[in-house]
Amino acid sequence: MKLRDDLQLIYDWIPAGSHVLDLGCGDGELLAALMRHKNCSGYGIEIDPAGVQAAIGRGVNVIQADLEQGLSAFDDHSFDLIVLSQTIQAMQNTETILRDLTRIAGQAIVSFPNFGYWKNRLQIALGGHMPVSERMPYQWYNTPNIHWCTLQDFDALCAKNRIRVLERAVMTAGRRVSILPNLLGSLAFYRVG
Repeated sequence: MKLRDDLQLIYDWIPAGSHVLDLGCGDGELLAALMRHKNCSGYGIEIDPAGVQAAIGRGVNVIQADLEQGLSAFDDHSFDLIVLSQTIQAMQNTETILRDLTRIAGQAIVSFPNFGYWKNRLQIALGGHMPVSERMPYQWYNTPNIHWCTLQDFDALCAKNRIRVLERAVMTAGRRVSILPNLLGSLAFYRVG
């Protein structure tokens, strides 16, 4: 089994047999691997029709829905774990979504592109334009990313909403970064509860 590097890290954090809700599940790659290799169960939520079809093709239970409409249909503690992979920066109601994660599940894994990454900073400082990179491949005018944040920003948001950070990892080019993570890491991963 070969997952994308970011999905592999998330996969490794999810215990076998977990009941998982994957918000913005895309083509269902992560959930399919969890069901097949870790005996997990759960659902994906995806807005893009092509992603929904691909997830169904992988045997994933998927609901086509817009996360901006909220997660009120899900009862408290109805899942063991929620995944929100590279989606939070595209949400209007970030705080509401974040609070819902910890209401619906005991834990959540949230990943996002780190705007504090040195190459992003350099593009702004020297080039005078918004960064474009492997993790953020869009121009400023067509990006789905409406909120840019750094590790410190996300830490502060969690503290403000009384959400505990249980674990954090940062990676660049598929490798974990431990030194100066806010400067040297292009993608952040948080396990919160």
